[in-house]
Amino acid sequence: MIQNCNNTFYNKVEQKGFRPAHVAEVGVWHPQTSNIYKFIIEGVKTTLVEPDPASIELIKNEFKDKKVTLYEVAICDFNGKVDLCKRESSTFISSLSSSPALVNDNCKISETETFTANAKLFNEIDDGSIDLISIDTEGSEWFVIKNMVSRPAIISLETHGGIYTNPYMMEIQHWMDKNKYVLWYVDNSDSVYVLDGSIPITVLDKINLVKSKTFVFLKYLKKRLSKKIRRFLRKK
Repeated sequence: MIQNCNNTFYNKVEQKGFRPAHVAEVGVWHPQTSNIYKFIIEGVKTTLVEPDPASIELIKNEFKDKKVTLYEVAICDFNGKVDLCKRESSTFISSLSSSPALVNDNCKISETETFTANAKLFNEIDDGSIDLISIDTEGSEWFVIKNMVSRPAIISLETHGGIYTNPYMMEIQHWMDKNKYVLWYVDNSDSVYVLDGSIPITVLDKINLVKSKTFVFLKYLKKRLSKKIRRFLRKK
């Protein structure tokens, strides 16, 4: 059984004394690795979005007695059908120019499991009351943000990892600035933003943010250098 390994997000939110009334996660994969797992177990109203049929069955079984509304769709910037690629824990829109699997793992579309899912705009499932959201859609996080009705106090989304940078990072940052969100912290793959004034950001938070961003950048440089060395050796 996969054990929940994403307690850091929950613990950081709890330490700030923030108690969400409505949480959401777009891109769940396995329920016990959910970024909002503990909130769901505690009975917080939850909206989940997941297009992968295998993950959907796991989610239904795990959270059948909880306050969960599950949308079996992929969030896109259009309604209709979309082709998705699945590679281990990564499920991503096949038309994306960049995703963690494509960039870090040299994933080939032909080597993945592909399937077609229903695509939906996020504003059609967002009732405006979400106050904490986690988004991990392997490169298409912007499609959630751009059509979001709610203005959550906390937004966690995958923005980086290894040599990967979210292909819509400029659009995401512009949206955050426009809507008065500030960066709270980063980890190996995610950036967590808070609505200005909703959660106190301390001097220690700011110091830790600088340290974390430096660590992420150094890992990026190491990965880039390693990749260049491998290319050089293959040419010899």
